[in-house]
Amino acid sequence: MDLPHNPDLAWDLDDFAQRDRATDFVLQFETTLCVYSPSVGQLYTTYNMYFPQEWQRKLVILPDPGAFHDTYNNVDTSAVARTGLLVIPGGLIGKPGLYLTNGGADRSLNSKVVPFEAGMRVIMRKRSDEDPFLPVLIKGDLRELEQSWPVLHLHRLRLPKLGNLSELDRNSITTVVHEKLESLFVDLARGDSQALAS
Repeated sequence: MDLPHNPDLAWDLDDFAQRDRATDFVLQFETTLCVYSPSVGQLYTTYNMYFPQEWQRKLVILPDPGAFHDTYNNVDTSAVARTGLLVIPGGLIGKPGLYLTNGGADRSLNSKVVPFEAGMRVIMRKRSDEDPFLPVLIKGDLRELEQSWPVLHLHRLRLPKLGNLSELDRNSITTVVHEKLESLFVDLARGDSQALAS
């Protein structure tokens, strides 16, 4: 497999001491979080993650070529913002499941850690319909703490900054991001992620 021409879709795992743990962790978000590419201004809502043998230290993201309608174009980088929020595996704090916390500039964890779904729902409720919370991933959001535990930093789309897109596209993006989050909540409730997060 060749690496994608778009460098935003080839994530480096060179610095991960526990690459297997990192790959297991990130795979549970493959169908539940969208990926944004700043270099081409595209948002991918349907994609697959691969770990090609010939590129052992790379995570390759391939948008589904048969689902071109699931890729949104002309998403300006000014509409994507850091949140400082980290999704962490429960194993990092000796618990099952996924958790949400704030990360410090030095990549340290905030002492306040909340269950992922509960924390996300509070954040989503606090946002207005005009500027909803729309989490996305970009290259560099998969990180490792304490040389052993993978975490995901979340970026978010700022809907008011997507004025160049049609109202139909803005509504569609909002719907698909929230539907994917809901599917992750369902998976967590079923315990599908417990083994990966422990």
